[in-house]
Formats: sequence, structure tokens, C-alpha cells
Amino acid sequence: METIWLGLGSNLGDRLENIEQAKALLASEVEIEALSGYWESKARYVENQPDFLNAVMRGRTALSPHALLRFIHGVETALGRNREASMPKGPRTIDIDILIYGQEVLDDADLVIPHPGMKERHFVLLPLMQIDPDLLDPATGKAFRDYLAGISFQGIYPVSTGGYDAIHPL
Repeated sequence: METIWLGLGSNLGDRLENIEQAKALLASEVEIEALSGYWESKARYVENQPDFLNAVMRGRTALSPHALLRFIHGVETALGRNREASMPKGPRTIDIDILIYGQEVLDDADLVIPHPGMKERHFVLLPLMQIDPDLLDPATGKAFRDYLAGISFQGIYPVSTGGYDAIHPL
């Protein structure tokens, strides 16, 4: 079993329900250990679309990195995402990214781990720091909190789901 970190995001339909359904489907192959609070963020790259709801999950899996990617794509498809018909970086019911897979550093045509964009994205780093504030980048050994400290404001804020015992934002 390998420890993994996944980024989850949704900006179409019932965003919270989409992420909750993704968690339920992921649980068949991923032993979920921790989930950050929820964070709302403005869309980046393609800005003319609804805001995203984001979270980061830590878990354990027996799947290899490529098998995990295929499994994740199946979960996304089951929740209504059609990668072929949608615009890259456009609106989606669910987006699940492999952020980190243990200490693996991988760069091939299908998969790059650690996720190449995570070091520049508040919507990944803030929830990641919520559950693992001392986590280090397997590729560089640098603390992810140091990446976070080096990027400017991006319009992200914590979202309450109504629970009193929700994880507090940083």
C-alpha cells in the first residue's frame, strides 16, 4: 500500500455532492485517511466559468500510479465527466488529480508525479497544508508550505459545510 494525495474539484452541478460521490467511489480502491476542508476558488486558466469547490484527500492504495490514473478516469466518467468532449481546463462535474504518490517521481507521456501545477495553486496547497502541513515535495525535498508562501493571492476561501467540527482553515 502506498500513501497518495489526490486533489478533487468540481464546478458544475451540486459541487459538494459531486466531491462526496467521488469520495465514495474512490473508497473502493483508496483507503481514505484524511480529507481537507472545502475551499472555493475562482477558475484559473479558462476564467469564464463557474467557481470551483476544491479539497485534498490523503489515502492509501495498492494500485500502481498508472492503474490509479485509469481508475480515477473511470470515477470521473461515472460522475459525468467526458474528457474527449470537454475543453481542457474548462467546466467539469469532477476533476481528480494525483498530486503525490508516495515518494514516486514520474514523468512520462500519460502521467507526471508530483503533479506539475500543484506548486503554483492555492486551491491545492491550502487544503494540502490543512491535512499535512509538514509535507515535502518528493522531487525537490522542499516543504510545500514554502511554495505556498511564495505565491500571490488567488481568490480562494474556506467554505463551511455546516458542521461545527469541520477542519479549521490555516
